[in-house]
Amino acid sequence: MRHFAADDGLMLAYDDQGAGTPLLCLAGLTRNMDDFEPVLDHFADSARVIRLDMRGRGRSGHDPDFMNYNLIREGRDALALLDHLGLERAAILGTSRGGLIAMVLAMGHHDRLLGVCLNDIGPLVDPRGLAYIMGHLGKRPGLADFDAAAKRLEVAMQDRFPGVSRATWREYARRVWDEAPDGLALRYDPRLRNAVSEASATDALPDLWPTFDALAGLPVALIRGANSDILSAETAAEMRRRRPDMIFAEVADRGHVPFLDEPESLAAIRAFLKAVA
Repeated sequence: MRHFAADDGLMLAYDDQGAGTPLLCLAGLTRNMDDFEPVLDHFADSARVIRLDMRGRGRSGHDPDFMNYNLIREGRDALALLDHLGLERAAILGTSRGGLIAMVLAMGHHDRLLGVCLNDIGPLVDPRGLAYIMGHLGKRPGLADFDAAAKRLEVAMQDRFPGVSRATWREYARRVWDEAPDGLALRYDPRLRNAVSEASATDALPDLWPTFDALAGLPVALIRGANSDILSAETAAEMRRRRPDMIFAEVADRGHVPFLDEPESLAAIRAFLKAVA
């Protein structure tokens, strides 16, 4: 894990391993590079897996101005990392918000992209999922340790992630939270809640279908959790209609988001990397 300075001086954390096609991994709203450990495990022999902690997440610095937690600023940070590494172009694997960043980049920086693989995200976000996210965004979980988190997650997520073992949920908890003397702590700036609330209040999020259409000419893949409450089956179907060549995988017994270690997810990423190469 290393750091580099964004153009405003904020220090951002990243990891760069493997060899082959550069694959820039961008995580979800509150998540971090650890979500892509399965990608590193399975593809470091065929791709250069570059994982970024966006500003305010993981081991990256927190921005003094929470309004800088937005898609445009975060897209600039992604390009700054490519510049720091001397890469003219890279493929992007974007989970949730990371996929939104990739689509926004396609609008203004199409020439920097080799292709985009979207993990459970599209141009329309289901309001049910947004409501769930806002229910806990910026709040500590109130759990003593990873074991307590695994026990709660196994029950709370059963409807969307049936059959997932407690051991898997413990690994998930390790990626999401930090252990502190007074219980599990957030691994992101809690003011992300302020940024999302402000953006919603001002209707700052535009129609994103043009950003998806901007992926024209690039290899595109879509991974969807069959039980997703963020990416509806209808939105996924429209994405496939607009891009009949898009690689597509629906992961059974997964909600938002697939862990990327499932056979369906791995097959889609493998096919995507082949298309990009």
